[in-house]
Amino acid sequence: MLKIAIIGYGKMGHEVEAVALERGHSIALKIDKDNIAELTTENLKKTDVAIEFTSPGTAFQNIQACFNAGVPVVSGTTGWDSQLESMIEKARKGEGTFFYASNFSIGVNIFFKLNKYIATILNRIGMYQPTITEIHHTQKLDSPSGTAIKLANTLCSQMEAYQGWTLLPETAPNKIPIEAIRQGQVPGTHIVNFLSGQDSITLKHEAKSRRGFALGAVMAAEFVHNQKGFFSMDDLLKLD
Repeated sequence: MLKIAIIGYGKMGHEVEAVALERGHSIALKIDKDNIAELTTENLKKTDVAIEFTSPGTAFQNIQACFNAGVPVVSGTTGWDSQLESMIEKARKGEGTFFYASNFSIGVNIFFKLNKYIATILNRIGMYQPTITEIHHTQKLDSPSGTAIKLANTLCSQMEAYQGWTLLPETAPNKIPIEAIRQGQVPGTHIVNFLSGQDSITLKHEAKSRRGFALGAVMAAEFVHNQKGFFSMDDLLKLD
């Protein structure tokens, strides 16, 4: 049984709590905007692992607090790419234990692998143009989603004709267009279309609820709590 700190006690935090309790763990610390002062080294040291889902503006300092306390941290916060790489590098240097994923859904991570595989094949053919659409609830702060960005970056790494992405309505030659839609309470839908003059190939992942993300995050906490360094869903699911 793990003693878990939840940093970010919003909708995702509540889902993480429910899944963690179902799997026999306890919640030793809950941090949200109204009690951020309680995110101290003393309080964190009473926990085995932290799970962090907050906002782009606070993720870095939250994770650094866990590093300072020597507590492994699992984070799914997106939209802070400019600081994310430095945090990953710190973990690789042994300054903390960090598990990061832009999406903790098991299905999405299989989706990532299918996206890469198809892109590798189509790169040799050279007649298909990729597009990405992502749909999320209206409370989602970052746009496009971290998952859409990861999909686009993977396509660029495998398809020589593309060097980056743009967020519609902006377009640019040799860049993959991403359409970001904010609608109702949609947990998360991602669609990759590969279009040619003759036909199209479509990959789609549709989350039914936040529970799948919470389950992946708790599984990540179980995996990482006694390890050192940086880890991702590839390590957890052994997809490589």
